[in-house]
Amino acid sequence: MIGNDIVDLQQAALDSNWKRKGFLEKLFTAEEQFLIASYTENPELMVWLLWSMKESAYKINSNITKLRAFAPVKLVCNNLIILEHSATGNVYTEGTSYCTATEFNTDYVHTVAAEQLHELQLARTEISALYDGYHQKSPQSVSHHGRYLALAYS
Repeated sequence: MIGNDIVDLQQAALDSNWKRKGFLEKLFTAEEQFLIASYTENPELMVWLLWSMKESAYKINSNITKLRAFAPVKLVCNNLIILEHSATGNVYTEGTSYCTATEFNTDYVHTVAAEQLHELQLARTEISALYDGYHQKSPQSVSHHGRYLALAYS
């Protein structure tokens, strides 16, 4: 099973004041807040990278458990490795670990999560600015934000 999440960075800048008091505390663990503060090159990118990891893992977890309560602090990002335009890591929740792979650029952050590493390696994604016609494609996971639509297939 796979999940995916996309964050349109332009839309996020318009909609979200992540620097406001209490914002980070509601969404991120103390360790994740430290990562954000330490990523001095671009702390905003780190916010949306961690958020996208949590959201993509949540989509899998909620499909498995059938629970729809989104509590971002209970989704813990770990083992983060960041390269120039990509990252890998894990998200832990309720005794379960999900593998994640993220790609990012100046326009968006996109993460795919899977229960097993081999599922993540087999996943295919499509990112587009178009919203029509994707229902005929039968993706396993759909995400959209701002100008972008992301489809993930296993």
